[in-house]
Parts: sequence; C-alpha cells; structure tokens
Amino acid sequence: MPHVHDDRRPFLTMRNRLRSAIARHFEALDFLEVDPCLLQISPGNEAHLHAFATEAVGTDGRRQPLYLNTSPEFACKKLLAAGERRLFAFSHVFRNRERGPLHHPEFTMLEWYRTEESYETLMVDAAQLLALAAETSGQSKLTFSGLSVDPFADPERLSVADAFERHAGIDLLATVTADGETDCEGLAAQMRAKGLRVAADDRWADLYSRVLVERIEPHLGIGRATILDRYPVSEAALARPAADDARVAERFEFYACGVELANAFGELTDPAEQRRRFELEMAEKARVYGETYPIDEDFLSALALMPEASGIALGFERLVMLATGASRIEQVIWAPVAEQEGAA
Repeated sequence: MPHVHDDRRPFLTMRNRLRSAIARHFEALDFLEVDPCLLQISPGNEAHLHAFATEAVGTDGRRQPLYLNTSPEFACKKLLAAGERRLFAFSHVFRNRERGPLHHPEFTMLEWYRTEESYETLMVDAAQLLALAAETSGQSKLTFSGLSVDPFADPERLSVADAFERHAGIDLLATVTADGETDCEGLAAQMRAKGLRVAADDRWADLYSRVLVERIEPHLGIGRATILDRYPVSEAALARPAADDARVAERFEFYACGVELANAFGELTDPAEQRRRFELEMAEKARVYGETYPIDEDFLSALALMPEASGIALGFERLVMLATGASRIEQVIWAPVAEQEGAA
C-alpha cells in the first residue's frame, strides 16, 4: 500500500546510502566485490540451519536437486582458493523457519574475507562498520528496543567462558574436554544449581544455547558494542581451534543493543576435519529434524587449496535497523515477503 511504503521510504533510502558507503569503504581497503550465485549444491551443513530446496531441469529432462544459499560462504571460500585475497559480497540469502522482528526468510548478508590475516582484524572491521553506519545516518548513538550503543566507543571483548561466569555463574569450560568433547550432565548440574531449566532430553548444545539466549545475550552490546569471543569448538563448525586452547575456537560474534550483528571465524582449512564436522552436524540434523543436506565436495576440495584466512558474515538489514531506528526488519527491506495469515 502507498501509505505503508511512504512510512518505510526514509529507512529504505538510508539503506541505499549505507550500502554505497560500505562498498566505498571496502574498495578503499583494496577489497574486490564479488557476486556469488544464489543456487548451490549444498546450502550449508549446520544442524539447525534450514534451507529452501528447488531443482534444476536440464534440456534432457534430468533433474538436479539444488538449494537457495543460506550464506555465500562456500562460494567465497572457493574464490579464495582460486586466488582472490580480499573480497566482499552483498548476497541475498534464504533461511526457512525464520520470521520475527529481526528475521525474514530472505535477507542480505554482507560477508568479507581476508587471507593471511588474523581473525582479530575482523574485530576492527566490524567496529568500523558500526561507526560508519552512525556517520552515514548522522547519529551519535544507535538504538534498538529501548537499548542504545555508542558506535564510536571501543568494543568490549569478552570470551564466552567469561560471559557464562559473569552472567550465569557457570564454569562452562569445566564441561569441555581437551579434545572438544562435552559433558552434558556436568553442565546440567551447574544449571540446576542456578535455578535454570533442564529437560530430560536436553543435550549439551541445547543447554548451552539456553544459557546463551536467556542469561547472556540480553547483556551484550549495551552502551558499547561487545565482541563475544572464543566459542567452544563444538559450537564453531567452520572455525579453527585456538592455538592456546583446543577447547575453544577462533570464533566471535559482534553485538550491539543486544542484537547479534555479525559472526566471524578464523577459517578452518583442513578438509578432513571439516568433513568430520559436517558429518556430525548432519547426524544431529537427522536426529532432530529427520533430514540432511548434501556435502559440497567441490568446497572440501577447495579447502585444500585455500590459504589461511579469516571471514565474517554481517546481517546487513540489522545494521540498517540500528542506523535508522527501525523496529522490524520488514521496514528496511524494499519489498518484503508477506506472511500469509492462517497459514499452516
């Protein structure tokens, strides 16, 4: 409706301005913009990631199952293996079973990759983009859901283990062994002692996620951005282990106003280990949802050629929301997909 579009138009024009500013920012740093295809052999191999399936029909009538991508990650890493050194992409991505103030089934992922550079460099990148969003929109602070952040302040860097101790009183790494195995009952016992809900069929990952969502995330990115760093290796399927502690991985998430904006890795480049992790993730997906996705063999082959690299994915619409004060993601998408009322 015209009146609805008129209300949203200031948000959308700011979206365009911010996209252009980000592209200029990366080009000034000698990054190459790439545009990966949206159709993929595999949409990713994370247990709780849900894709949209389709198929290609050849001229001879043969049918090939394909998926709309959930991330341009596999394609970007193939380009790194082919010789690119710094690249970024604004990619439309598709995720099923996701709808809410911060979630839409189709959205834009901004991803960028640096070869032969530490994942800590991406922490600087993320902070610079938060500041750039404020500068582009003329804001001295960014807000969402009654929370605010100073986009020019140095982010807080907090390990996941320290966050569990600070906000939940839980010694998380006491439940992770030196080889990355997890102790479900050990974590459950600590949660019960703190009055947190534990179900009979919960696994370690379920308990971990519950504490993270209920006790930790509401405290992140308040006043200044938070870099939540060093995730348990079992929660970082595409990241390499930290050099000083094999229980945790080179993974961080970047938060502002309690909103997760970005997810970053020091990239795993061992194809055998990556296959093993994918197979574990797909076994869990089969257990929980009764389905699996294929493994992209070309991607695993590319990993063997890929240099050491760090990569990050940022939800572009979420950044636009903070820059404009929008309360729902549909306000910053040009023509969002309507949710059918009463749909089964």
